[in-house]
Amino acid sequence: QVQLVESGGGLVQPGGSLRLSCTFSGSIFGIYAMGWYRQAPGKQREWVAAISSGGSTIYADSVKDRFTISRDNAKNMVYLQVNNLKPEDTAVYYCNAFTSIGAATMPDSAIGSWGLGTQVTVSS
Repeated sequence: QVQLVESGGGLVQPGGSLRLSCTFSGSIFGIYAMGWYRQAPGKQREWVAAISSGGSTIYADSVKDRFTISRDNAKNMVYLQVNNLKPEDTAVYYCNAFTSIGAATMPDSAIGSWGLGTQVTVSS
């Protein structure tokens, strides 16, 4: 059973940066695409970024050029470097595993159970 644990969130000022981490367990990490999502209060879960098993990446337009997704297959980890943060980036951030990078843009295609996420708050 695939399990995900997110970490690395915090309170930052506008323009600040964070590195979010996601620990994967329960299956063979290297065969899955991975995706990051976020959910702001009162809003639906929103896809942010995805990375294929081979390292190809795609991003939502709202975060392109500010966020970078990466993975370390040896450590069963996926990361999201978030730079130039804006107040509208405030949300709980989640990761999950998917069968393909395309599937990673659809939350109902997630393979694992959604974890607790990690809170990112951008405020001055």
